[in-house]
Amino acid sequence: MDLIVKESEDYMSSKHFTSFYESMERCPIIAAINNDSLLEACKTAPCEIVYILYGNICTIADIVDEVVAAGKTAIVHLDLINGLASREISVDFIKKYTKASGIISTKPQLIKRGNELELITIQRFFMLDRLTYNNIKKHVRETSPDIVEMMPAGLTKMITYALEEINGKPLIVSGLVLDKSDVMGALSAGAIAISTTNEEIWATLD
Repeated sequence: MDLIVKESEDYMSSKHFTSFYESMERCPIIAAINNDSLLEACKTAPCEIVYILYGNICTIADIVDEVVAAGKTAIVHLDLINGLASREISVDFIKKYTKASGIISTKPQLIKRGNELELITIQRFFMLDRLTYNNIKKHVRETSPDIVEMMPAGLTKMITYALEEINGKPLIVSGLVLDKSDVMGALSAGAIAISTTNEEIWATLD
């Protein structure tokens, strides 16, 4: 994990994201929230970074405000916000009207726009088949996200393989995180952090 951070250190510090990586080093578990109940729970969790996986164009700014007010770094999953189209203007909206530090998306054009606006950019890949895996290197080279995210988290062998394809980018994994062994397996395989909606996991490394 330290090696991955070091490889990206110069690039990331130039974009003012040092604190984001320090947060993941202190607590490599990211709280993912998809409802108001989890929003309340994340405020007192030890996690320093929160993925926002729900909301709409009318509520997202308020949700982000609550996360930031709790002292957390807010990252918005653009693909899951109702009312935001799969166009670059959606990234502009998040930048202008919310206090989010970054975005998640599977869509290359949104990642590119996020880079232009100096948001933290996390490109998510669903490991559905070999074709997806074979295309990771190409997509990462074209979009240059700050971080690559892979789903599901339990594919520890795939984590090792993916790290060889993403040009030194840090890797976060998410999805199907059932217990502490899943967390430790992913981190041991080289992931820098894991994200999960499982509240029990949030306190695993407290």
